[in-house]
Amino acid sequence: MAISVTTIGEHRGKRVDQFRLTSDTGHVVDIISYGVVVRDWRVPVKGGERGVVLGFDEFAPYPEHSPHFGAVTGRVANRIKGASFELGGKTHKLEANVGDLQLHGGVEGLGMQVWDGHVNTAANSVLFTHVSADGAMGYPGNVNFSAIYTLTGNRLRLNLHASPDCPTPISLVQHQYFNLGTTDTVLDHLIQVNSSAYTELGPDLAPTGSILPSRGTRYDLRSPRTMRDEAGNPVEYDIGMALDTGRDFADPIATVMSPERDLTLKLWSDRPGVQVYNGVWTDVEVPGIGGRRYGKHSGFCLEDQNFADAVHNPHFPSVISTPERPYRHWSVFEIG
Repeated sequence: MAISVTTIGEHRGKRVDQFRLTSDTGHVVDIISYGVVVRDWRVPVKGGERGVVLGFDEFAPYPEHSPHFGAVTGRVANRIKGASFELGGKTHKLEANVGDLQLHGGVEGLGMQVWDGHVNTAANSVLFTHVSADGAMGYPGNVNFSAIYTLTGNRLRLNLHASPDCPTPISLVQHQYFNLGTTDTVLDHLIQVNSSAYTELGPDLAPTGSILPSRGTRYDLRSPRTMRDEAGNPVEYDIGMALDTGRDFADPIATVMSPERDLTLKLWSDRPGVQVYNGVWTDVEVPGIGGRRYGKHSGFCLEDQNFADAVHNPHFPSVISTPERPYRHWSVFEIG
């Protein structure tokens, strides 16, 4: 196990560092301090290694061209209707960035900030910290955020923590885009999610508030299936799945297998939901890692999180954190 640190660029006068974690099983993960982005993850395969996440070789394209590749997004991930919410009898107006919605914390959310990185060689981990000031993107309260990435063997663990100085909504997410295979799309991956329901979406792609059973719909992912229909046409996924209550946290919430059937990804999490996204809106103008073109369906995301727009749906799990109840969240990816 080893960690190397190099400077990869600069953003708004702040140095952007890259932290390379290597495990005893040959996994190599590059994480940059801009947005706590997992820039690259290389996995041993027969005959060599394979990159399994979408990203860029250099830092420069990230601020302008990245659709949240590999980032920790927030303060509140996913969509907030009307880019506003009420808390403590006060209406808080947020910065809208997708129509009249706020998505992933706004145009200057956590995924677009340069965090401070601190190496822990003994644990093969990096602690990233960031202080978000009162009023950032419209959110109340000063918040101390931390994100710890730890690589052990073929498992990458993320621990998230946030301490606010007043009640405020916090709901973070890792936004890694995966392609476990060797083709340009992920449609022939086999995906399975331990969920029997999903949050219904309105025309603006924000939840209506209804939680519907997935049986018999394209969102029924309880058994492994590809991301194609019976005719071989792409099935589009950009949906919040409600994970089964009472589940055993020792069991993965999702499992995905490469088309070649040589790599399997498993995800564990303590969140009540996971956004399943297979690059419906992905269309990146500049080349990605190794010169690859990232178009529609070029990657899939498993964004473990609280339900979207929970600030407007009191029957959803609450996303309000307080000084007495700070935010905590963990997830683990295993690829092998």
